[in-house]
Amino acid sequence: MSVLVLHRGSLQASPYDEWLADYDGDILLLAAAEQLELFGETLPQDGRYRHVEAVHGYDTSGHVEARALELAREHDVRHIVATQERDLERAAQLREILGLPGQRLASASAFRDKILMKKVVQAAGVEVAPYAEVECAADVIGFVGEHGFPIVLKPRNGGGSIGLRIVHDEAEFDELLISGALAEDGYQPNLMVEAFVPGAMCHVDGLVIDGRPVLMWASQYLYALATYKTDRNGRFDVTLDPDDPLARRLLALTERVIDALPSPRDFAFHAEVFRTPGDRLVLCEIACRMGGASIRDMGRTLFGVDPLPCSVRAQIGLPPSRALQAGRLTPERMAGQFVLMKRPGTVRELPTDAPFDWVERYRLFVAPGQVMHEATFSGDFLASAVVSAPSRAASEARLRELESWFQEHAAIDHGPVW
Repeated sequence: MSVLVLHRGSLQASPYDEWLADYDGDILLLAAAEQLELFGETLPQDGRYRHVEAVHGYDTSGHVEARALELAREHDVRHIVATQERDLERAAQLREILGLPGQRLASASAFRDKILMKKVVQAAGVEVAPYAEVECAADVIGFVGEHGFPIVLKPRNGGGSIGLRIVHDEAEFDELLISGALAEDGYQPNLMVEAFVPGAMCHVDGLVIDGRPVLMWASQYLYALATYKTDRNGRFDVTLDPDDPLARRLLALTERVIDALPSPRDFAFHAEVFRTPGDRLVLCEIACRMGGASIRDMGRTLFGVDPLPCSVRAQIGLPPSRALQAGRLTPERMAGQFVLMKRPGTVRELPTDAPFDWVERYRLFVAPGQVMHEATFSGDFLASAVVSAPSRAASEARLRELESWFQEHAAIDHGPVW
């Protein structure tokens, strides 16, 4: 028997063979060739893998599915593991074809399709922004006539803020209509429109094992997610103190959302929630996977447990970390993350080590001499870091100190980064 892993992203950050060392069977891996090239990695040549393979055209071709079915016949695949957003529906369909346990298509689609997601949670009494499916420009024109500006246009199954556009007024809307961006041969089946919700964006992250949350935490972005192409300063994200009433409200709302959706038994999640100026909580969306950026490292800092391997192990029925077997964990301390987006220019100098004992992880995604272009999605980073602190206020102060230090020691083109 064997387990098949579908993977896009860095393999160094996801050593499945180590995480599943006690699995009583073989481990097979299909990885995105383009992602390995992006991270400068090659397929592992040792370890516990029985079969490793890099697939070209991973995101767009049907070769992944074809190879998965071939490997399933050859190696008696009993489980399929997927942890990235774009693989969830693919893995669910393969499980249905092969009759395997785990998340099925109805569940994966409810988390991936933002129209379906909003219908389900709205029926359960959770507030969402007014929204509509877009098949042609007339749908958006009608929506604007009913709800006014600003509006948000985005793919209904998108991620990473790719394709998201905020239209603020009539002039921007006229420009959009003239550009033809709302129509492809007069039909655009994958687009949705929703009313813009003012206020702060919060998020709730966690892990469900055997149908119950075993760890959850609430955080707040101190920046706008959609501005990743133009941000030149640090983008901060801080966890909320456990006794903050807002944190308790966010956790309770997220549990309602999870209960409303056809959630699988074992999964990681990332929910985004607006807090309006009038103090209403409005669900933006929820994903059935670990959050991006350094959210995994924030969870590890908060609880002393890495949530991603726990999620992977749970998907194939292996016991989670011993710490999670006693019930829901409470944070040991607070955390915050700092990211800088790529921007056009040539890297001259970057500081390689952060001289603070409260920096839990510091990563650079570019090197001196590298020519950068504008960020292409919200995870297209120049640098990132995670800090620990006793409180939210201390986290924010440390993030600002870290930003000042980075500003002093980094340079791009012929001047400082900033």
